[in-house]
Amino acid sequence: MTDPSKLMSIGRFSSLSRISVRMLRHYDASGVLIPAAVDGASGYRWYSLEQLGDAGRIRQLRDIGFGVSAIGALLAVFGTPAYRAALRLQRQTLVDEAASARHRLTLIEHMLDQDELENTMSDIDVHLIDIPSQTLVTLRGTVPDYAAEGQLWRRFLPELERQKVAMTGPSGCIEHDGEFRETDVDESVFVETAGGVEVQAPLLALHFPARRAVRAIVTGPFAEVIPQAHERIAAFISDNGLRVARTDDDASTHHFNVYLNDPNQVPETEAVTSVTVPVV
Repeated sequence: MTDPSKLMSIGRFSSLSRISVRMLRHYDASGVLIPAAVDGASGYRWYSLEQLGDAGRIRQLRDIGFGVSAIGALLAVFGTPAYRAALRLQRQTLVDEAASARHRLTLIEHMLDQDELENTMSDIDVHLIDIPSQTLVTLRGTVPDYAAEGQLWRRFLPELERQKVAMTGPSGCIEHDGEFRETDVDESVFVETAGGVEVQAPLLALHFPARRAVRAIVTGPFAEVIPQAHERIAAFISDNGLRVARTDDDASTHHFNVYLNDPNQVPETEAVTSVTVPVV
C-alpha cells in the first residue's frame, strides 16, 4: 500500500512530469495513468513518485504521435517485442509523412516561382506522333499510389541486371487503370529493348505494333505536371477529331510515361516527362 506521506498533489506531479493537469485528468479517465490515491470526499488526485516513470513514457509516446488508446495498449506491453515493433512501425509512418511533407513543400515552392497556370500550360509541347513497333521488357504490379512507383523499380532494375536485359530505348511506366485511382494502382515499369529478347518471370516481354499517339512533354514535379499534360492532350484530341484508343485488355493502348531524364538524378522541378496517350 502506498504511504500517503509520500504522495504528491496533481499540481506537483504535473510540474515534475511535464504533463498538464488537464491531460492528467484525461489519462485518469481513460485508464492510462490512474492516480495512486483519490480523496473520496473531494475527488482530489494524488500521485506517487514511482508513477513518474510511466508519465515519462506516456509523454514520449504522445510526442511521437500516439493517441490515448494506443498509449494505453503500449504501456501494457512495455518491454516486450510488441512494444518495439510498434515503435518501428510509427517510425516508418513518420518517415513517410516527412517525405510527403517535403514533396508538398517542393510543390509550393514551384507554384510560387511559376507564372500563372495558363502561361505554364501554354509551354507544354503537344504533338500527334507515330510510334514504331517496339518491344518492352516490363514488370507489372500493384502499388499503394502513383508516388510509390519506385517500389516496382527497386524490384525491376536488379532483375534486368540478373537476366542481362540490354536497354535499346527509353524507360518509363504504363498505367493500366482506366481511371485515376487513389490507392492500389496497377502499373508496369518498362525499358525498351531488342525485338527478340527472351525473359523469365517476374519480367514480361511485350511486343507492341506501330501506333499513333498524342504526346505531351512536361517539366516539373510529377504530381503537378502530369494532370496538366493530360488536360492538354484531351484538348488536342478533341480539337483534331481523334479518339482515345484504349481497351482494357490491350496494354499497347494504355497511356504511358517516358522519363527523358533520370528522376533520381535531378531535382523534381527539372524532371522531364513525356506523357503519351495512344489514339485512333
